[in-house]
Amino acid sequence: METNQVIGREQEKKILQQAIDSPDAEFIAVYGRRRVGKTFIIKDYYRELINFEMTGIKKVSTKEQLENFSEALGKATGFGFEPKTPKTWFKAFSQLEQFLNSSKPKKRNGKKVVFFDEVPWLNTTRSRFLSALEHFWNTYASLQTDLILVVCGSAASWMIQHIVMSKGGLHNRLTRQIRLLPFTLGETETFLKSRKIKLTRFQIIEVYMAMGGIPHYLKQISPGLSPPQIIDEVCFSPSGLLRKEFDKLYSSLFDNSSQHLKIIKTLAKKKQGMTRKEILKSVGLISGGTASKRFDELEESGFIQSYVPFGKKTNEALFWLSDEYSLFYIDWISKLGKKESGKDYWMARINSPKRRAWAGYAYERLCMKHTSNIKKNLGIAMVETKESPWRYISSPENEIPGTQIDLLIDRRDQTINLCEIKFSETEFTIDKVYAKILRQQMETFMKVSKTRKSIFLTMITTFGLKKNGYSSELIQQSLNINDLF
Repeated sequence: METNQVIGREQEKKILQQAIDSPDAEFIAVYGRRRVGKTFIIKDYYRELINFEMTGIKKVSTKEQLENFSEALGKATGFGFEPKTPKTWFKAFSQLEQFLNSSKPKKRNGKKVVFFDEVPWLNTTRSRFLSALEHFWNTYASLQTDLILVVCGSAASWMIQHIVMSKGGLHNRLTRQIRLLPFTLGETETFLKSRKIKLTRFQIIEVYMAMGGIPHYLKQISPGLSPPQIIDEVCFSPSGLLRKEFDKLYSSLFDNSSQHLKIIKTLAKKKQGMTRKEILKSVGLISGGTASKRFDELEESGFIQSYVPFGKKTNEALFWLSDEYSLFYIDWISKLGKKESGKDYWMARINSPKRRAWAGYAYERLCMKHTSNIKKNLGIAMVETKESPWRYISSPENEIPGTQIDLLIDRRDQTINLCEIKFSETEFTIDKVYAKILRQQMETFMKVSKTRKSIFLTMITTFGLKKNGYSSELIQQSLNINDLF
């Protein structure tokens, strides 16, 4: 199916097209964080196939949601008047069945799309919306070979628990699911070009490290501005979207968002990650179902990620803050006084040590998110691997110096890539002092890990590695920002 507006999202579009081509009824769940583009991709890709659509309203009564349904059904019929508001969701879905039976597909392939957006908001207390949805699918929709039912929600954990992994009437009923994540760097580049925004790849990375790959955030960028100007305008000016987005972001997704925010702010202080036990102690949460739910909600929504360091067990996993905007807000935007204009705030800090330290950390995390591109450009795309940072803290009992490796790629082909990640505005040069550090890192890793695998020291920089005797001696492979796109 042709579409003119969806940028990137090739795998997601493939899934949506497969549903069109399917000879059976299809039930698709789409979930992802606020403003990531869930509604847009469904409406754009299925725009001429949608027979009925409605969006849940946050924090209103069941009666008001049913009135919302009635209004949506009235629009779908095209008769210019609303049907009688149903008293229950079971009655509402009965009305929907009658409408679908009387309506014809809007487009070729004989498909009708029914789209419920922000489903978690429709499931108000004692509304029995989920039970009615289950009944609708099991007794009617699943039997209609021309029907595609799409349910969408920003509360990712709710979508997982009640739709994707449902243990009730929707158990194993989904035919397809899409977890919509932020744009990759490559998709961001394509998106900005489509909007006539001319930035180099280095400049795109500068912007991405502050905003992430959220389409709605990227739409705020005005043509003709440099990255510092963009960040000042969107993040620091009083009218900038991202100056006040942070609290709205979490409160719109999670009940009791104060607990989620405590976890996020704690992780923002510990750049190298924390164990679950350390986080719980820091934020004052007791280990159990509630704590697990908070972690699941944040991880499924893409705000935090976990990884198991090389040589560690699953229960020793570390969590880190993976959302670029959240980290940037906590480190920078939140420090602005309420009455400060923010004018030229970021521009004035281009060369500050704090800004350089932040950029170095943010670039490391950016590379961690694009390990598939890194593997491809290392020529190991098809090799099974595990990726994580690695660190060793020295102890008084031995003389092995402590060290940290930005990214370790443990390969199934008996090889390990130790990746050093460096953010700079020019070619990176390995001098005598840094060469000594690299040798020490390798020696420490080999002694501590006792690995028998081959070790390849790899550099991932912004503008590449300047060739000299040290680089020739130590570095097996070198990548730059082009390898991340």
